[in-house]
Amino acid sequence: MHSHEHGHGHGSDHDHHHGHHHAAASGSVLGWSFALTVLFVLAEFVGGLRAHSLALLSDAGHNATDALALLLSWFAVWLQRKPADASRTYGYHRAGVLAAFVNALTLILLSLWIVFEAGLRLLHPVPVEDQIMLWLAVGGVLLNGGVMLALHAGAKGDINIRGAFLHMLGDLIGSVAIILGALLIRAYGWLQIDPLISIAVALLIVATAWDITRESLNILLEGLPRGVELHAVTEAICKVDGVMDVHDLHIWSLGSHAHALSCHVLIEDMPPSQSERILSGVNAVVADRFRIRHTTIQFEHLNCAISGTGCVIPVSAEHGHAHGHAH
Repeated sequence: MHSHEHGHGHGSDHDHHHGHHHAAASGSVLGWSFALTVLFVLAEFVGGLRAHSLALLSDAGHNATDALALLLSWFAVWLQRKPADASRTYGYHRAGVLAAFVNALTLILLSLWIVFEAGLRLLHPVPVEDQIMLWLAVGGVLLNGGVMLALHAGAKGDINIRGAFLHMLGDLIGSVAIILGALLIRAYGWLQIDPLISIAVALLIVATAWDITRESLNILLEGLPRGVELHAVTEAICKVDGVMDVHDLHIWSLGSHAHALSCHVLIEDMPPSQSERILSGVNAVVADRFRIRHTTIQFEHLNCAISGTGCVIPVSAEHGHAHGHAH
């Protein structure tokens, strides 16, 4: 005998509208941040050529990658706001994750080029114009600091926005390093400081990109969401009144802040009207404790040798299906 039940979580309309408002605000910030970053890249590239500074040229390359990151992130936010359709039933949540993955890979490749060029410059130092380095780096601090402040709220819950935020953080630290390097060159004439700063920027790029690469790849491979433990979810579901056992549990991420769950839940033999209470309880637990709001739950109705609460081993079972969606 099969029965189908649908459960909906509380507060779904608020979360839905809040999500769209948040996405629109993030998209606007990403748009103007991209325009300002492109202008700064042009200024830094020209300044780097005039100053003969590898640090400035490296930072210009870093900023150019950041401009691409901001553009891809903006495009991903726009895609994520599109509703699901017949061909993409989960919507476009993965667009932001894919953008973050591409951004991180381009950063790592860029860092390899910077290290290579810096090695050549260490062997053959080139005089640089420290004044141009200094003023462009100050401009970089102001630009990247402003963008970081604007992106800070969205960076907490979205890997796509967090990727853009970390790009800006890397640039901010790189600009501070260039300022210090320019001051040292002016004071002591240490030309090796310029390529050394470039190597430091490259290491910073790898450090900031690695975490994004790992998390985005985990989502693309449908791994367990960050911060969620399988046994903890199993225990929480088993504690719901009426649940006797849970198995075939699968949890994965649709995007950076949209997670899904499917499982089989064993309950006593009862009509769907009575099992609705159990379904609502399971959906409430996984939504409140683990932020999982898209669930597919299959009930298995059984006759047990042991009654009461807790997870038990069934003697015989017949299957029923229940699907819960809490958006």
